[in-house]
Amino acid sequence: MRLKNKVIAVTASTRGIGWAIVQACAKEGAIVYMAVRRVEDARRQVKELNEQGRIIKAIYCDAYDHQTYKDMIETIVEEEGRLDVLVNNFGTSDPRKDKDIEQTDFHDFISTIDTNLASVYIPCQEAIRAMKGNGCGSLINISSIGGVVPDISQVAYGTSKAGINYLTKLIAVQAAKYNIRCNAICPGMIATDAVKDNLSDEFKTFFLKHIPLNRMGNPDEIAALAVYFASDESAYTTGQVVEVAGGFGIPTPVFGDLAGGGTKR
Repeated sequence: MRLKNKVIAVTASTRGIGWAIVQACAKEGAIVYMAVRRVEDARRQVKELNEQGRIIKAIYCDAYDHQTYKDMIETIVEEEGRLDVLVNNFGTSDPRKDKDIEQTDFHDFISTIDTNLASVYIPCQEAIRAMKGNGCGSLINISSIGGVVPDISQVAYGTSKAGINYLTKLIAVQAAKYNIRCNAICPGMIATDAVKDNLSDEFKTFFLKHIPLNRMGNPDEIAALAVYFASDESAYTTGQVVEVAGGFGIPTPVFGDLAGGGTKR
């Protein structure tokens, strides 16, 4: 019960990585709020877990409506008396519009950056105000390996995630005086439904050649790190941007060819 009685909010958490984080935190004894748009659907989703003794609640939050971030945190503090941990899991990109530097319209570029940065900046700002009275707190931003390793497409998404990585370090420095920590997790190719349904088998096979561990990650593996950052075990860890990507981006560029059965040295 590493998170017993901690009050935790997780945005965009009805599926994938967010849902894995909700379950992992609740299993460790936390009071977990799912900050989502479809509140009634989320309540039905957690009904069985609540009956098993897990404490999971749903609260309204729309990533495209900035006011709802503030309302969400204020409501949690009113109901529970505090907020201990905030996990910013929302992130968006439209591959049909978010292409390379030549093909991506500037307004689409700015729109994606605005949405993704706002989904971290505003909740963190409000959470810090709420956590100051606690004497401690933990902010966890779910970023992406795409914010570390440049890609041949998704120029806006990658730029926004790189911004989140910097913002994480900046917040860590500026909130340290309140004993509030801020860390980021950069998932690589994770076996969520979105990845499995939207990427071709050909692309996945090609991509795996560039991952030293030669597999996709599991949402639970991201959740495990989130639990660590949420717990008191990481009380002296802040400003870290941790890649959970199976080693993607680390080897020599020819690694994929060599590992895929190409020419050997």
